Amino acid sequence: MNTTPTNEPGRILVVGRSPSVLVATVDILRAKGYTADATNQFDRVLDDYDVTALDVLVFGGMVPADTKQYIREEVSKRNRQVSFVQGLAGIAGVIAAQVEAVNSDERRGPDGVEIAYDVVRRCVQLTLREPAHVSVEALWVTSFMPPEPESTSIWVFEGNPEAGFHVIPLPDRVPFEASFITVAVDDLVRVFTVGAMPNAVTRMVPTSANDKRLPEVGKVTTSSNDH
Repeated sequence: MNTTPTNEPGRILVVGRSPSVLVATVDILRAKGYTADATNQFDRVLDDYDVTALDVLVFGGMVPADTKQYIREEVSKRNRQVSFVQGLAGIAGVIAAQVEAVNSDERRGPDGVEIAYDVVRRCVQLTLREPAHVSVEALWVTSFMPPEPESTSIWVFEGNPEAGFHVIPLPDRVPFEASFITVAVDDLVRVFTVGAMPNAVTRMVPTSANDKRLPEVGKVTTSSNDH
């Protein structure tokens, strides 16, 4: 997962809330070769960034619905090619993997790679036509306290399996809520939800831009010119 395929999008903007998650996501994406920025200044997105040049715009889970809709509509007017991604969790590694997955080669069927997650058996299922480098990482939230959620991760598998069908079980320590896995087969990336976010967290999402239920956060407005 350390190589950026030439067909993947290059210019990324993450619009979210948590300063630490935003900064960490930008660091990961830039290390992988992307031109990435992030902001939690929702009303400044269209002024601070050239959205006509964006390939992917990611929304964090705590962005109010009306704010998200407005930004999406305005960006779409200026850039019909941009892809919008809804972040699954305040985990930098998950968000970065979602970006990688946007334009990954969708190699399916007998001539390609099949990646699936069995929710009941909690295992990754892979069908490989030829040997490939495979990595599976599990990530989960350890603290939901706003505005800085905390998380951890473990490598479930990394190796070079032969062609054929493979099953990779998740270890028991991966929790049943607020947990995710990223799967990379060479340059093909997929992200799966293992355990959904708890209702107590989803109820924190502001209902509108005027909803001030969450505490104030430090301002984040990164510039790729500084990279």
